[in-house]
Amino acid sequence: MNINYFDALSRAWNRMVTALFRPFDLGKWFVVGFTAFLAGLMDGHGGGGNGYRRRLGRHHDFGDVLAFPAIAWDWLMDHPGWFALIIVGVFFLIMIIIILTWLSSRGKFMFLDNVVHNRAKVTQPWHEFRKQGNSLFLWRLGFGLVILAAISLFIIQAFYIASDIYDDGFSARFIAPLIGLGLLFLLFILVIAFISAFLNNFVVPIMYKNQISTTQAWNRFLSLFSQRWGYFLLYGIFLLVLYILTVIAVITIGLMTCCIGILLLIIPYIGSVILLPISYTFAALGPEFLVQFGPEFDIFPRAEETAVAN
Repeated sequence: MNINYFDALSRAWNRMVTALFRPFDLGKWFVVGFTAFLAGLMDGHGGGGNGYRRRLGRHHDFGDVLAFPAIAWDWLMDHPGWFALIIVGVFFLIMIIIILTWLSSRGKFMFLDNVVHNRAKVTQPWHEFRKQGNSLFLWRLGFGLVILAAISLFIIQAFYIASDIYDDGFSARFIAPLIGLGLLFLLFILVIAFISAFLNNFVVPIMYKNQISTTQAWNRFLSLFSQRWGYFLLYGIFLLVLYILTVIAVITIGLMTCCIGILLLIIPYIGSVILLPISYTFAALGPEFLVQFGPEFDIFPRAEETAVAN
């Protein structure tokens, strides 16, 4: 079995060029870009820094940070109106996240369907892959809760270590717990990144092809992964390198346009349309890589079938 990462990338790129530039159809870009926008709603976005770093440099302020949970709780108890308002705000934030996760779960199948069949449709794949989209939504919701619980545990443990350091002063006995917690957190982030990459690149295409649930698709993928795990781990690294190079290229081009391009990219839907060649290529890359492990993983129609359909 000859597994080639660059051949998969080349085929994904050629699919993108054929679909978006031969011929160029602006209307198609906006329709497919809309499905790409939906698919990427919850794929993660960066955040900024804050202006309070200098304050953390002083011992007294560090103690204030450690005491913040107790101070905040006392303040909330003394201001029940604000407490109720915050609870309502958190509730609405959670509801928005749930809705966006549901939309993006359906959107992933809509976008993939357009990539597979080189077309621009919204309504048909929205209804056709309702069950798969809902299954993916429930799985992602549960996965998100697991991540939230794990991060909470990390924060609590880090808080306890920081409290001990503040009370007793830093000493050699804290080095091992800090290093251990840091390495464990990095490992946790790495595992989450691989799971997310495998979900989007392989599990969703398996669901798409076989019309099965997320759990069933994971079972099929993990059966293959257990036999060829090295190829898939290298794929994750390959994907990371591609993302880094892509980000560098996009930022460079954005700066060459005097930041006008960057301003356009931060407009959600418009940004998805502008970056459609990139998202289209990445959407095709996973399936093109997966098909190298056997025809049972091929989600693309054969050439003769495509010719008949057209």
